[in-house]
Amino acid sequence: MALEDAGFPKTWMFRLLPSRVFQYGIVVVLLCSGTILVKPLPAQSPPPPQDQPAKADSSAKPPQGAAPSDSQEVSSRDTPATFKVRVNTVLVRVVVRDGRGNIVPDLKKESFQLYDGRKLQTITSFAVETPQTHTASVTASAGAEAYSSSADAIAGKAAVLPQRFVSMVFDDVHLSTEDAVFVRDSATRFFGALAPSDRVAINTTSGQLTQDFTDDHALLQKALLGIVPHPLTIHTSSDCPDMSYYEADVIENKNDAQAFAVATDETLQCAFNGDSRYQAAAQAMAQAAAAKALAEGDSETEYSYRHLEDIVRRMTSLPGQRILVLVSPGFILSTLQSEVSGMVDRATRANIVINTIDARGLYAPDVMGDIANPPRDSVRTAGYKTSYRVAAQNAQEDVLAELADGTGGTFYHNRNDVDEAMRQAGAAPSTSYLLSFSPQNLKLDGRYHTLKVSIASKGKYNVQARRGYFAPRSVADPAEATKQEIQEALFSQEEIHDLLIDLQTQYFKKDESQARLAVLTHLDLKGIRFRKALDRNSDQLTIVTGIFDENGAFVTGMEKIVDMKLRDATYERLSRSGFTVKSSFDVKPGTYLVRLVVRDAEGEQMAARNGAVVIPY
Repeated sequence: MALEDAGFPKTWMFRLLPSRVFQYGIVVVLLCSGTILVKPLPAQSPPPPQDQPAKADSSAKPPQGAAPSDSQEVSSRDTPATFKVRVNTVLVRVVVRDGRGNIVPDLKKESFQLYDGRKLQTITSFAVETPQTHTASVTASAGAEAYSSSADAIAGKAAVLPQRFVSMVFDDVHLSTEDAVFVRDSATRFFGALAPSDRVAINTTSGQLTQDFTDDHALLQKALLGIVPHPLTIHTSSDCPDMSYYEADVIENKNDAQAFAVATDETLQCAFNGDSRYQAAAQAMAQAAAAKALAEGDSETEYSYRHLEDIVRRMTSLPGQRILVLVSPGFILSTLQSEVSGMVDRATRANIVINTIDARGLYAPDVMGDIANPPRDSVRTAGYKTSYRVAAQNAQEDVLAELADGTGGTFYHNRNDVDEAMRQAGAAPSTSYLLSFSPQNLKLDGRYHTLKVSIASKGKYNVQARRGYFAPRSVADPAEATKQEIQEALFSQEEIHDLLIDLQTQYFKKDESQARLAVLTHLDLKGIRFRKALDRNSDQLTIVTGIFDENGAFVTGMEKIVDMKLRDATYERLSRSGFTVKSSFDVKPGTYLVRLVVRDAEGEQMAARNGAVVIPY
């Protein structure tokens, strides 16, 4: 996923929404009498026009451990860091259930066999993940720089920050009126099971309804009332011929001669009363009808997919457990298979679990079509048309199953207890396994590769995993790939311990509406791998700090690039004491999650920490 997809322009400045106002600036902070380049990430301006956007602190203070003689050993640059990039990997999230349907929690790396096509692959990395893996353990800072009365007011108070984000997405482009009422009623009972740390958003694939993440149940209930069908095209059985999207796909894309012959015969009957002299004209009409139905269906499907893709992209910037619940009757992919595979890959990398619910509930294939708009099949075409309708209804499920299987989610279908399905869909699997492998001699041809995951040990297991992936068509830019890795870590809540760092927060209130928040990063050089060149120990650090509000929305952030070229004596001294880097932000009173990520160039190691601060009003 490119940084721009999640709102990062190439200058490493955040951009959340085009309509919001941001402020940029350059701040220089001294480190060891040298300089650190500070590039503040833009702060989100609150909606009221009289409010001012958050600003990064421009004050400079020498960090702890500094010495005047170090002035030539730590320097700054005004270009983003470029790191070494790990080899191209494919991520596969796996959920394993036993014969009774219970999730198996205690498997090891050697328990799995992963095949790309028929070739057994070497699993290069392995992780066991639970819902707690990507939630933060945070406590409130009392604010060492706060006024004493303010500190007393929040003494012992814990920060109630969002730990789980559930985006409910209703496919109103494909929902029928009956299905919309059914799922809307079921969704109301889902809200009663929410915890104080849960945040829920409601979106639709038409883009007509957007309720951002909130814990306000009244807002969510109101938003549900807006879920009504919004089809882009109207199809009736009175059309001649009665051409469905499924039929058009098999005629135009799959060159199915039988389907074209059925459409031609149907056209001959409805337009020319069965007169065989007009066979050529009927063929031309059938071909035109197939092209028109395919174009309309492709447009409708792509329209839905693009809105769904945008929702997934926005969820990658949330700092906690991320779950997307797609409620849809399903739709036919036609030419969007590679895009859906890309969405699975994006969601997997961002730790987004996609659970899908078939809005049709428990149903039998409708061989007679819509009862309110019954088809006018002729005796000669009735059998074929019925088979196409059944095949289309079955094919609609494929995309729902693929999204769920590929991200470790669950596909709920053929059941009428949709309210219970929604309750279950609001949770991530209790245990999932994240496997990765590096395809050998992978050709950049965009070709689809099938994947198969099996369990090496004997026993009856149900293995849920993505079905395949598409090879890339070009090589990813190394600098952008590295930025992506840092960005993904910033918008996670997982703690990473490759490097030894410590996070502390302080604040003081300037007035009733403004406060200054300081984030102190203490680095221990013992865990950093330096490159020795002559008498210097060289490395580069990227320090990124993100501030999120109590609903998980990004408020402001800052990136610092630290170039270190330390003489041996300086290196020995700082190895004993470490040093501290301070980043300061102007914010409003409130509850904030602080996310800190440190990445070094030479060792390609990373550290990430969570903190929280409550600044009283």
